Amino acid sequence: MTRTRARAVRIGVPVLAATTQGAVLVAVGLLITHPPAGWWDPGERGLVAWLAAHRTPALTGASHWLSALAFTPAIVTVTALAAVALLVGRRWRGAALLSGAVALQAALFVTAAHLVDRARPDVVRLDGALPTSSFPSGHVGAATALYGGLGLLLLRPGHGWRRVVCALLWAVPVLVAASRLYRGMHHPTDVVAGALNGAAALWVVSRTLTARQRQRQRHRTGPVAPVRGSVALVYNPVGVDDALLERLHAVVTAHGHHPPRLLPGSAEDSGRAAAERAVADGARLVAACGGDGTVTACADALAGTDAALAVVPCGTGNLLARNLGLPADPADALAAALGGHARRIDLMRAEGDGLPARAAATMAGMGLDAAVMASTHRGLKRRLGWPAYLLGAIRHLSDRQFALTVRVDGGPPVRRHVRMAVVGNVGTLQGGVRLLPGAVPDDGLLDLVLVQPQGLRGWGAALVGLVTGTHRPGPAAPLEHFRGHRIELTADRARPRECDGDPVGDGRVLALSVRPDALLVRLPGTARDTPLEGAGTARTQEERETA
Repeated sequence: MTRTRARAVRIGVPVLAATTQGAVLVAVGLLITHPPAGWWDPGERGLVAWLAAHRTPALTGASHWLSALAFTPAIVTVTALAAVALLVGRRWRGAALLSGAVALQAALFVTAAHLVDRARPDVVRLDGALPTSSFPSGHVGAATALYGGLGLLLLRPGHGWRRVVCALLWAVPVLVAASRLYRGMHHPTDVVAGALNGAAALWVVSRTLTARQRQRQRHRTGPVAPVRGSVALVYNPVGVDDALLERLHAVVTAHGHHPPRLLPGSAEDSGRAAAERAVADGARLVAACGGDGTVTACADALAGTDAALAVVPCGTGNLLARNLGLPADPADALAAALGGHARRIDLMRAEGDGLPARAAATMAGMGLDAAVMASTHRGLKRRLGWPAYLLGAIRHLSDRQFALTVRVDGGPPVRRHVRMAVVGNVGTLQGGVRLLPGAVPDDGLLDLVLVQPQGLRGWGAALVGLVTGTHRPGPAAPLEHFRGHRIELTADRARPRECDGDPVGDGRVLALSVRPDALLVRLPGTARDTPLEGAGTARTQEERETA
């Protein structure tokens, strides 16, 4: 199928579906208002009259507030606020689903109401004479599209409280329908048609967005040969729910693979044992679905093997995914990895006093950064993402400098007073901050930055350097850099330490050694010589052999 034809199909199918929905809605309304001979009478007048005769002050007040939930100002306000919140959370499909469904049902409601022009029930109406037709109910249609859509977005299998909130949201259209009947504003068939209009609008918009996403994935991967061998998804069960697993499962099968094995990681080893089991069972690609801790555990298990790692960012920092140029959305990242190419990168080995040797894939540090990691609550990170670290950073900005001795590749010791020291296999933080501008994950070297600003002016210079990636050299600079194969940090006393964003306990010593070409990873694109993040360049094969 050509791209022009595919675009025509993507546009034509939802237009046809919406047109069909509108035609059916109008046809049903005309059958109700102009019934043929022998048409079945549902007895709607009797139900509305009975409700009008049994009104009470309490029910009247409740129906007023329920109807207010679906009045146009409330629908517009809630839709706008929800869409903005979803966009801030980078869930543009959710924002498009809500906005599109509410807009589509409103357009079809106006069209049907104009063509059908059904009179409202012949009872005392509590909301006065409205200019629109009784068929279909615009209140019920808007409530179904908005609150029903919010329920769909919130629903996550395995989360009890989400199911409760989802049920409450889905109950809103039903209660709005009951209030509209009670207040004498609609016939029963009007509210049923309104509910079907809102539900159909949700379905049409949802299917359209799903089709566009599948097309984007196919276009992004292009005619690239799929990964040979089986695929395993090792995931963090705390951060990855059933709905996301289903999306990732669909991406794998859409790329021509057999259904992947789903292996939950344990809290004790962050998924390392699961990744080792997958490789032992013949998996040729392991997708690490979680934060940097899960990714590092899987990377350590795959190091030195021919099995490839696909990084699926589902955590707070997702530093390795960012530095490898992967999309932020987990499904998009997996699709890019499956449709990309394989390349070897370095890993780090971290050790120190009271710290057993462990792997690190991105950064490890001592001082301010480790204190921030340790003091940022896990629940806050889940709600806010990486900006939660900014709150922790504010609390620790007043921490004093400490004496630190640095030794690179066994050379002479260098003594400094610093706020923090970070050793990195990659160089870019969240928000594009280039902490280590020269760090490249496949150059066989580690990069060290000492953050040692003096006063407000020093902090200002440090911030400018981080944003622009231009760091002034020299021992008096607020950001001082070193590079080598092994970097040892020794503090004056026990200080907070972290590896790949996980606190590893206080200690005086943190030593990092490079593990060249230890890990085979899947990267987006097809060119094997694509430069990775950083100012350096990838090594040639000769350089790899002599490193």
